[in-house]
Amino acid sequence: MDSSDHSTTNFLFRSEDSVKNVLLKKKIIQQLIFLGNSSIADICKMIELSVPTVTKLILDLVDDGYLVELGKQDTSGGRKPSMFGLNPNAGYFVGVEVRRTRLLLATIDFMGEMIDQEYDIPYTLENTPEALDELCTLINNYIDHLPVDRKKILYISMNLSGRINSISGYSYSYFYFSEEPLMMVLEERLGIAVNLENDSRAMAYGEYMAGVVQGEKNILHINLNWGLGSGIIIDGKLYYGKSGFSGEIGHMPVFDNEIICKCGKKGCLETEASGFAIMRMLNEKYKAGCTTILADKIDSEEGVSLYEFVDAVLKEDVLAIEIVESIGLSLGRGVAGLINLLNPELVVIGGPLSEVNDYIRLPIESAIRKYSLNLVNKDTNIKVSKLGTKAGVIGSCLLSRSKLLGLI
Repeated sequence: MDSSDHSTTNFLFRSEDSVKNVLLKKKIIQQLIFLGNSSIADICKMIELSVPTVTKLILDLVDDGYLVELGKQDTSGGRKPSMFGLNPNAGYFVGVEVRRTRLLLATIDFMGEMIDQEYDIPYTLENTPEALDELCTLINNYIDHLPVDRKKILYISMNLSGRINSISGYSYSYFYFSEEPLMMVLEERLGIAVNLENDSRAMAYGEYMAGVVQGEKNILHINLNWGLGSGIIIDGKLYYGKSGFSGEIGHMPVFDNEIICKCGKKGCLETEASGFAIMRMLNEKYKAGCTTILADKIDSEEGVSLYEFVDAVLKEDVLAIEIVESIGLSLGRGVAGLINLLNPELVVIGGPLSEVNDYIRLPIESAIRKYSLNLVNKDTNIKVSKLGTKAGVIGSCLLSRSKLLGLI
């Protein structure tokens, strides 16, 4: 099943509506999302339709509860036009980000405003039926406790790491033990339409819609996590590639080393620039006699988490800063190649490790200047994520709405 099937069969649909009218109604809502409250005349200009046609469609949307009339606009003279905007209570969208040891869940209203968020739900991600059962239970419990009727939840988007085909709904990294697409399995268990997305791509969309992006249309978002991924936006649209597997920056063969990546190959960028690389370097240097405030954690059975490492950097632990600089230089080398290839306006450094801010940004910029073409890199800005660790779940919420409305 194509996930886009949901959008034309059960939303903004009246029995007398043609497919064309449904699409036009979605187009009106899209314009209001991007440009805010507008008059009928403004909407006519934006979507290039006549006043009678737009008026009829808008009144339908008001009657059905998707839009609200906001009164007359103050003008310097002449007849004051009526203003229309989105009805925040028209429906709600849930975002789910699945991490290695916890879930992040959030809900937005029809206008895109956050109404609920849960960022620390314990969960262990494993490729087992039991882990999938627990995941569905946790999501259902979350929805049941929302301050809105479950029937008003129009769409759910869920992020997973690894290879995800958002069109077919299959995951090839987790929960791939059923012949049915994971998307369909989730829909059956949750009773709500589901979109499945790669976590790095969702983070890129979150930054694009609600984060550090300021009008740029060609963007490379780097997810610096335990692994290394990226989300690519070209001309304002998420780039998926043929099978939905674009953005695997971590598996670019950059280094001539003998370190085996988790993909089974050697020399991947991820072997020198990722959370896994950090922990390898941290342990090696500690065993070689380097001191660090993380010593007790390294010696413990549970080891060091990414968040503890970030905290050590921010507390100016010399060894942690040295390791961040090393992975920043390595990552910048890989990003330089992508800048030469894609010529983006903006590179966003995101993921948990981006929270060290300039400690990672500066070595990345140094390597980019060294390895990329001057005529290309001068047009590319490098910024650290504005949304931080919340980028993925915020992007997931917004993807839910955008999938339903045909924005992407």
